[in-house]
Order: sequence, then C-alpha cells, then structure tokens
Amino acid sequence: VQENITLREKLDESFRMVDTNTFIQKDSLFKYIGARVIRNTINRQKNYIFINKGSKHGIRPDMGVIASEGVVGTVVEVSENYSRIMSVLHNQNKISARIKKNRHLGNMEWDGTSYQFGTLTDIPNHVKLFIGDTIVTSGNSLLFPEGIIIGTVQNYQTNNQEKFSNASVKYSVDFNSLYYVYIIVNMMQEELNSFEEK
Repeated sequence: VQENITLREKLDESFRMVDTNTFIQKDSLFKYIGARVIRNTINRQKNYIFINKGSKHGIRPDMGVIASEGVVGTVVEVSENYSRIMSVLHNQNKISARIKKNRHLGNMEWDGTSYQFGTLTDIPNHVKLFIGDTIVTSGNSLLFPEGIIIGTVQNYQTNNQEKFSNASVKYSVDFNSLYYVYIIVNMMQEELNSFEEK
C-alpha cells in the first residue's frame, strides 16, 4: 500500500503545473493516505465503508476515497482512529464525471439496485456514446483529481423526447471485495474553500 501511495504521488495529476514564463514547475497538489477497510455494506440504499484511519492520521470529512481500480466514495465522518465513508453505492452520492474520449460532463449516481452498476446522467443527446466508453472523474470538484476511472458504459439509449439521456455504467471497483483504499488529501482545498466563501 505504501509503495502504491509513493507511486501515485508521482503521477502528473498529483501536481499543479505553475507557469513562470521561463519554466514549468511541478507543485504538489494531492497526497494520499492508505487505509484498510474494516466494515463495508453493499446491499442497502445508503451504504457506508469504515476504515482503520482517522483524524490523527490526517483524514477529515470531505476527502475523496479511491482504490487501485477507481473511485470508492467520500469521507463523511472521522474519529481519532477511524473514518466513515459514504460509498459510491449510496443513493445520495453524486460524482462529477466526464466521458474520457470527448471530455463531455455528466453525473454518476447509484439507483440502489446492483452494486456493480451506476447511472451516468445529464448526457446531452448530441454526444456520441458507445458501449465500452470509459467514464472518469471530471476534476471539477475538490475531492478527486481529474481522470480517476469510475467505470465503463454497458448500455446507452438516446431519448429524443428529452434534451439529456442516461447510460448504465459498470463500476471499475468491485465493492464486494474492497480491502485497501486511498484517501485523497487536496493540499489546496482550504485555500479554495476560503476563496469561494469570499
């Protein structure tokens, strides 16, 4: 897990590129904290995951959580040694998503049926989408870097009566065998939150 954290922190999406007119400097934007899943549900309408790290390890609410296979959820509550994560398999969790091949935006939601599938909503009807297309995080939130895989399109039908359509997406993470996760620390989150409040 620690080796994966070290490698993940070297990826380009973990850095903010700063243009100084003479050179491009990599400025660290995301750090990762590894943790083990100690409790996880997949068969409820509001599923949560509990992990063995908490506030004393640097975890706080509103941090994104991923596994090596893709997006897992969002931290909603922490104690000193434990954290509770709102799983992607929660009917009130909505993730800003992007179709990887053409960068069009949508939202990933869970309809409460199968733990393997979610729904990509708000897809403009003019967007061409095919089975197998990859859905990733948009980068439009403070929780996840851009380009973290969410899943692949399994079914898509355009509704000509509406301006937007939906697609069935198979999650890249197998939530039934989830064991290790990585909590994303956005090093610029406090500054961005403060700036938005002004």
